[in-house]
Amino acid sequence: MKKLALALSAVAAISLPVSAQGDAEAGKTKSALCAACHGVDGNSMIDMYPKIAGQHAAYTEKQLHDFKDAMASGGAKGRMDPIMGGMVAALTDQDMADLAAYYATQTQSEAPAADVPELGEKLYKGGDMSRGITACIACHGPSGLGMELAGFPMVSGQHVNYIKIQLNKFRDGTRNNDLNGMMSDVSKKLSDADIEALAAYISTMNQ
Repeated sequence: MKKLALALSAVAAISLPVSAQGDAEAGKTKSALCAACHGVDGNSMIDMYPKIAGQHAAYTEKQLHDFKDAMASGGAKGRMDPIMGGMVAALTDQDMADLAAYYATQTQSEAPAADVPELGEKLYKGGDMSRGITACIACHGPSGLGMELAGFPMVSGQHVNYIKIQLNKFRDGTRNNDLNGMMSDVSKKLSDADIEALAAYISTMNQ
């Protein structure tokens, strides 16, 4: 498992974009634009929008660039989202770096206590070799904190609904900005029950 994680990290790192130097204080001022959906400190109260507090700066910055690229290319590149596409349209590279730096300094709120789904824990930690499902732990780590240098995001404590939405988008191909297609490949092998269980388990990982 360790060898797999290291191999994936090496491959993914090659795909990371060169980022501007972010200024967290400047990002705090600019974040007023984002507060309605993501909360003042990046802890969204609306479960269809992600918590971005504590997320790796490099990952957040990449997503902002991908949203802008999608709008500019009509969805041919990047990550298409009508809401986020409109929000990032006027952002400069420096704005994106500053916002990413600010949210990386914030602390993610704890998820409400909940039962840990056995299936979700099993898939996260061990995958399912019989179906070719790679364990999530290989990229996102034992605590769901991801690996910034490799471009793998923190997923622990994320809203259940947001995780489900994104896994379904990877599965049906409406989101495909994952590094080297890894999330798309895994998600296509997940059933609805798998997605429900994984989302529920991952949401409890910061308790």
